[in-house]
Amino acid sequence: MAEKKLRVGVIGVGYVSKNNFLPVLPRFDDVEFVGLMAGKLENAQHAQRLCGAQQAVATLEAFVSLGLDCAFVLTPKQCHAEQISFLLEQGIDVYSEKPMATTLKDAARIAEAAAKTGNKLMIGFNRRYAPVCQKAKAVYGEGSPEVIIAQKNRPATEYRATLENAIHMVDLMRYYGGEVKDVNALTKFTDPYYETFTTAQLEFENGASGMLIAARCSGQWEETIELHGNNRSAFIKMPDSVTVTDAEEQHKTAMTPLAMGWAKSEDKLGFTNAIRHFLDCVRDGKTPLTDAADAYKTHELLDRILRAAGLPAMD
Repeated sequence: MAEKKLRVGVIGVGYVSKNNFLPVLPRFDDVEFVGLMAGKLENAQHAQRLCGAQQAVATLEAFVSLGLDCAFVLTPKQCHAEQISFLLEQGIDVYSEKPMATTLKDAARIAEAAAKTGNKLMIGFNRRYAPVCQKAKAVYGEGSPEVIIAQKNRPATEYRATLENAIHMVDLMRYYGGEVKDVNALTKFTDPYYETFTTAQLEFENGASGMLIAARCSGQWEETIELHGNNRSAFIKMPDSVTVTDAEEQHKTAMTPLAMGWAKSEDKLGFTNAIRHFLDCVRDGKTPLTDAADAYKTHELLDRILRAAGLPAMD
């Protein structure tokens, strides 16, 4: 007998959804892509034609009536708290794009709701699932590096720039180094809601040291991570390559050649692996790597960085 397919729905049909989720979900043989939801029905219908979802709807009530096993929340961050809470209350497992809420209070409430309902909530910290980041993690096995340097830079600022973009780097630093004991940070701004840069020095509980650099005054978009420890180093240039070195040799892995020149952003940036991980957890009853409880710790650390820098916190 064929295994029952997971009935999957997606809320949100913006850039991230169209580029990194809607092309991926139809690839899986164990998925029945039941429906799409958008605030404007015509937007959902247009996306439906592109990805082959069975139905398009415009309300949460119509969405949950589709009989879903799980749902992907890919809407703007200010919508996450309400939509995630509603879905969990309806007994639906949820994958949500980061952040799970714009305040720590709401994030804590959502994490508690996930624990209380017993439904799965995975937050889309997709960088953890990127092949180059996973390869760097494997360098240290069950251990961790002693020095972590993470940068995410862009050529222009935006509203709450550090909260919006540095959260991925903060999560990766926890992924590699564990929990953080102490935070010191600096920033520069004319308007505190549109900072020019934020830098932070992190002291991990295991004695490791980390440096976060989030510049919004750089020449181009850039994400890099350096890991050093045990006389080994890993240099990640997101999302394309990772170079691993020791005292004797250097080995570089580049994604595009491995994919015969056809490497896609959803694969290189970890979206495909993250989606597959969530679906497997739903099917097998397992806890996602970036579940609500773990994701809350990343939100809390980012709040500590914002406060140390003198920026508006996640109140």
